[in-house]
Amino acid sequence: MNTLKFTDSQQLISQLNTASSPADAISAITAISTSEYTETAVISALIQALSHHHPSVSAAAVEVLVKLAPATVEPLISAYHNSRDQGLQAHIIQALAQIGDRTASDLFAEVVGTEVANHCQGNVRRIAARGLGKIGSTAKDAETICRVVQKLTWALLTPDDWGLRYAAAVSLQEIATPEAHSALIAALEREPDRVVRSRITIALEKILL
Repeated sequence: MNTLKFTDSQQLISQLNTASSPADAISAITAISTSEYTETAVISALIQALSHHHPSVSAAAVEVLVKLAPATVEPLISAYHNSRDQGLQAHIIQALAQIGDRTASDLFAEVVGTEVANHCQGNVRRIAARGLGKIGSTAKDAETICRVVQKLTWALLTPDDWGLRYAAAVSLQEIATPEAHSALIAALEREPDRVVRSRITIALEKILL
């Protein structure tokens, strides 16, 4: 039975890798989703599909990689570090952010950055900040939550990227610890952007409810 499963998964991988159109690729990805195979080769094929030129294919691959978690988390992190393709990295961060596994917290912190000039394009950093919010709001151990809040506090108070500050405010609202609340109050007093300031105000109101 295990041999049959392996053969079937290989057929699905072959269908995905040799797909002649976006529709064929999506059909193969859908079949993988239905089968729920989590072999390394299957996950690798899905990660490779993230680089497909058609956005609907990469979107379908993200969806299935999220569905097959946690088996996909470590391969996604490894693929991020082994790639220099910012498009692929962006899709990987998107998938990991939706999964929200604490294993990815160090990667998210790395992507959010310590200096704006040294890290990925803004949208990827914002997605990573939202990933930290999901981890921080679902984590059970105080150490993980503390580290996440510290990184989000930096992201809220320091960068010039208003979108990153906005994402950090939303994530701190989700976490809703006293430390997150204090960070939002501190940010409200110094935030220059009207849109971000409004979102911080909403976050504080939600935490107090």
